Amino acid sequence: MTLPLAGMRVLDFSRALTGPYCTQMFGDMGAEVIKIEQPEVGDNSRAWGPPFEGGESSYYLSVNRNKRSVSINMRHPRAAQILSRLVASCDVLIENFVPGALERMGFGYTECALIRPDIIYCSISGFGQVGPDRNRAAYDQIAQGLGGLMSVTGEPDGAPMRVGIAIADLVAGMHAAYAVMVAALHREKTGEGQYIDTSLLAGQLAIMTYQAARYFATGEAPKTSGNHHPTISPYGVYHAKDAWFNLAVGSDDLWRRFCDALGLAELKADERFSTNRLRSEHRPALNAFLAPIFALHTVAELEALLAPSGIPIGAVRDLAAAFQDPQVAALDLIQTIQHPTAGSVKVVGPPYRFSKTPGSIRRYPPRLGEHNDELLAELGFDEGEIASFRADGVIGL
Repeated sequence: MTLPLAGMRVLDFSRALTGPYCTQMFGDMGAEVIKIEQPEVGDNSRAWGPPFEGGESSYYLSVNRNKRSVSINMRHPRAAQILSRLVASCDVLIENFVPGALERMGFGYTECALIRPDIIYCSISGFGQVGPDRNRAAYDQIAQGLGGLMSVTGEPDGAPMRVGIAIADLVAGMHAAYAVMVAALHREKTGEGQYIDTSLLAGQLAIMTYQAARYFATGEAPKTSGNHHPTISPYGVYHAKDAWFNLAVGSDDLWRRFCDALGLAELKADERFSTNRLRSEHRPALNAFLAPIFALHTVAELEALLAPSGIPIGAVRDLAAAFQDPQVAALDLIQTIQHPTAGSVKVVGPPYRFSKTPGSIRRYPPRLGEHNDELLAELGFDEGEIASFRADGVIGL
């Protein structure tokens, strides 16, 4: 089977999470991804542990499959010989250095476009390539705070709370992948490459969507609403007899079905709760009414009562429980990679199912510089030149 991105060659200068997640998306769908790493050190995330598996951090293993690794000392004067050939051979370049870093090394967009005129060059940074903050350093949590996400996350009147995953990093990586594919479609039509600038801050603000719209509409910054939706009710986390669960009664029709499923004719007839707007205004009273009713049932019993009526409901599970779900197995979301030092490594597979060209995991996350000789030979360097690069410290051992 020919994968949809087969033939696309991606030069990956990124490290940590946002860039590697982006390039892994390309790799899963068939692109050839060449990962550039610093000799002896490698991607920052190789050191982010414990846990470690066979000398590799689980963090690194989670976002670097379907790639080959070449370790190059980019500050060495001879590195340009290798990098120039790599740029010429690649369709896409992804980087997440501090703005200007690759330009100073001679491999900014302008220089790379001279080598490969139709290259798609995507820079992912904390704050973008222009503006007063372009040179500020940023990690995910900084973007979560500066982009407003933490201001709407957490309990009412409580301390700001970060999201439990690096959501700003991951979203920026997904936006970068989307932008590159749009640019690739443009190139297919016109033959033109182009430069793409995206950032953690921009991506973070882009996903604020309805919270941003609330601010634009009212001029007031939304506040935290805990585990309850700020504009829909009942919609949030509730406690049953045995555990926590999520309930999402997202429309007036669902509200009527919810009341019928639980036999709550009195609640259904209460004018305070007849529309979502009124239910949101009277949220404390509504939650106080529902709490003792939920406490009479287990989560499984509530699911059995509500799910057949189309009411969205589900237990709050940890990852151990989530990954044991038969639905997760049916979607083939847990896959196993055989790694030369870590052994059998479980990963989350591609989250989409294609009827003709499904993604695949073909390569384990590479060891640092594992493909140095292989890739340099493909670029036309002979054994003597490769040995010279190694002896001079241009590439890793």
